[in-house]
Amino acid sequence: MYHYISSQILEFSTINTIISEHHKLKLSEDAILRISKCRKYLDDRMAKQEDPIYGINTGFGSLYNVKISNDNLTQLQENLMMSHACGMGQEVPNEIVKLMLLLKIQSLSYGNSGVQVETVERLIEFFNNDILPVVYTKGSLGASGDLSPLAHMSLPLIGKGEVWYEGKRISSEELMIKFNWSPITLKSKEGLALLNGTQFMSAYGTHLLLKAFKLSYMADLIACVSLDAFDGRIEPFNELVHLARPHKGQLKTAQRVRTFLEDSQLISQHKEHVQDPYSFRCIPQVHGATKDTLDHVHRVFKTEINSVTDNPNIFVGEDEIISGGNFHGQPLALALDYLKIAMAELGNISERRIFQLVSGLRGLPAFLVNNPGLNSGFMIPQYTAASIVSANKQLATPASVDSIVSSNGQEDHVSMGANAATQAFELINNVEEILAIELFNASQALEFRKPLQSSNFINSFISSYQNEVNFVEKDEILHDLMKKSKQFIGDFCIDNDLLFD
Repeated sequence: MYHYISSQILEFSTINTIISEHHKLKLSEDAILRISKCRKYLDDRMAKQEDPIYGINTGFGSLYNVKISNDNLTQLQENLMMSHACGMGQEVPNEIVKLMLLLKIQSLSYGNSGVQVETVERLIEFFNNDILPVVYTKGSLGASGDLSPLAHMSLPLIGKGEVWYEGKRISSEELMIKFNWSPITLKSKEGLALLNGTQFMSAYGTHLLLKAFKLSYMADLIACVSLDAFDGRIEPFNELVHLARPHKGQLKTAQRVRTFLEDSQLISQHKEHVQDPYSFRCIPQVHGATKDTLDHVHRVFKTEINSVTDNPNIFVGEDEIISGGNFHGQPLALALDYLKIAMAELGNISERRIFQLVSGLRGLPAFLVNNPGLNSGFMIPQYTAASIVSANKQLATPASVDSIVSSNGQEDHVSMGANAATQAFELINNVEEILAIELFNASQALEFRKPLQSSNFINSFISSYQNEVNFVEKDEILHDLMKKSKQFIGDFCIDNDLLFD
């Protein structure tokens, strides 16, 4: 199936479908018209204008005053691309590079960037054929766009750099031969249009938001397994409590818990205790606050991925070429830092529930194993979760409060949003591991409550889980089971309607 790149709003649910169902891209007729019209305007303008226009016939950054002759404009753009390909560190995961391609194509399609249709079409060929440029995680300050990562992403357009194709890392020269392509001859401004932009940060944010929405749902579900296994109370989830403090995420979480546990024998049995610890009783308040954060971050990124973020911007109807700052990543940096903090809290409260489950409380055996002492049981998975939670506290430290001067003082405030993005990637993967450990513990604990049963929904969920991760009768290598638990969460499918409701 094809997704047509157009002026319609690109929704997260649409992106999720494009990626998960492997849709191909195609430019709509109106996108082709906008791109062509803008390119023709720029060519006509350059033919009759000798005055310098930043990034089109000048140098870049603090070299903005250096005028470049029209004969050298193609070389200027290629030089820009090569000189800015200065990435270091690990390779950006392929799934994020593919999102970078999608989001760059979307941004260029609005007709404010001055690129050739041919250039955008080649990026689409990369996307459709899973040709994924080799990009590195380190190098962007998140200010003049994601210059270095986008340079690496764009190098294969001119036959340079490397790509992943059919599981192999090959040179762009080999790629050109394989597809019988010639390198794109860049026209004025095209290199800058490709390198300016926030698609590195945006791709990370988009990928992580899709994962965060899923983990938010999974956190609610896994917490319900823990609540039943801990013999918890349902009263704190009564709608009356949450209507009295009607934060949207709080209401939504409480409603989910009531639904998940609707026909549970365990939750409805008589309780000896009158209160549960906060990690159970305050699930709506804590998980809900994270949901509200995700909603805010989602709004920021939805705006960003449907925007023009290169520089300068070309406005054909107004006969204006304006050098501004739409490439600055500050909105994304702040949102990514907020996302880090909110998701770290999901891991934090999850680890507290793990601790409660292994503590030998409420009739559960110490460390959730028969014959404790001879068996250490689930003692050390809690250590692992605690270690990951501590690492997340360090990763959640805001990157956006930092700035460092670059380009000889011309670029004197930067967002550090790219650092926030890569930190968020590690942090949210960590949260998935913590939730996997909680599910591992909760499933084990639930077995000790038999013959009483949880709800039909949770029983079905745990039955599927235990097909992959068995009850632990005696000590064995738990790492293998914990990996299976994480894989189960990763493979668990949730409808778009549930993710984005």
